[in-house]
Amino acid sequence: MQKRRTPMISQEKLIQLRDLGTATIYEAQGAQGAFDHGMKPIDPTVRMAGPALTVDVRPADNLMLHYAVLQARPGDVLVVDAKGFMEAGPWGDVLTLQAMKQGIAGLVIHGCVRDANLIIDLGFPVFCRGLSIKGTGKNQPGKVNVPISIGDAVIRPGDIVVGDRDGLVVVAHDEVDRTIANSLAREEKEIKQREAIEAGTSNTLELLNLGDTLKRFGLV
Repeated sequence: MQKRRTPMISQEKLIQLRDLGTATIYEAQGAQGAFDHGMKPIDPTVRMAGPALTVDVRPADNLMLHYAVLQARPGDVLVVDAKGFMEAGPWGDVLTLQAMKQGIAGLVIHGCVRDANLIIDLGFPVFCRGLSIKGTGKNQPGKVNVPISIGDAVIRPGDIVVGDRDGLVVVAHDEVDRTIANSLAREEKEIKQREAIEAGTSNTLELLNLGDTLKRFGLV
């Protein structure tokens, strides 16, 4: 396993990112870092943020997941490239219990899981492409703590992965402070927009300066 060289992000900053939410962070990053829409939580009420421990595995084999769980630090998010394979569930209740014992903050897997009801009851955040009851082998090697790609999102070891009901977004480790600042500024702007709409002093066309665009299309 390659050793991580990235310093740890403070818990305060992780909580900020979690509470800001994926949509705000994505927009604050210049519409960058989003996972594709197919990656969703099995429990829509969960929220998650933590540094990525990346895992590259072979389809329908979970040997490296058992290995990676024991390499994790408390607060890590396992981010697994299972190649989008939909006919096996390499993660279930037993690995969830082990992950929780290790203090892992959540799982993101480009593939499927099983035992969804038990995982939800345990309160462990899982984001995946789907569910499959089919089992897996434990025979194939893989890689831990290497850059991986899930859709258009590139995740490097130590990057921060944020998840909620809307989906997932990755924040580069060295962009955390800038992203938080930009997200807070965007949130403040949107609060003022909502207040203006509620007060009846403005509307979305004015707030977003859409007048010229409407004129160009002959709508006003």
